[in-house]
Amino acid sequence: MQKKNIQFLTQAAMIAAIYVVLTFVANAFGLANYAVQVRFSEALTILPIFTPAGIPGLFIGCLISNILTGCAIPDIIFGSLATLIGAFGTRALKSNRFLAVLPPIAANAIIVPLILKYAYGLEPLWFSFLTVTAGEIISCGVLGLLLAFALNKYRKQIFGN
Repeated sequence: MQKKNIQFLTQAAMIAAIYVVLTFVANAFGLANYAVQVRFSEALTILPIFTPAGIPGLFIGCLISNILTGCAIPDIIFGSLATLIGAFGTRALKSNRFLAVLPPIAANAIIVPLILKYAYGLEPLWFSFLTVTAGEIISCGVLGLLLAFALNKYRKQIFGN
């Protein structure tokens, strides 16, 4: 039992760390925050398919990323919660990879534009819905599915299940 707990914590910590690094890479290109967002780290939202440790790992990684990239308090809180909601949804739909990418896309497409409007004053709201959704489709849908197919071959070695 203790080995399982250590494995879970290690996987969650590694996922969080990778999420932060990938967010910083996207941030360097101006893609991590505001209206146009293509966070490479959001591809990791597919990981709850492989391990339940993906849920806290993604949440903590997003929380740390939002703090370190200077996001507003509502963004830190609600943006991280959007990732958490998406991660739970992905885990719930783990039997179908194509459906499993939808919860993080939907959670972020609904929550993040509202954050952009009320925390940053970005208008028009419809434009934020459009750009955030497009970015999430690229990050979670396209990159996430590519990552899932790449990891599936090595799932036992990487995730131990």
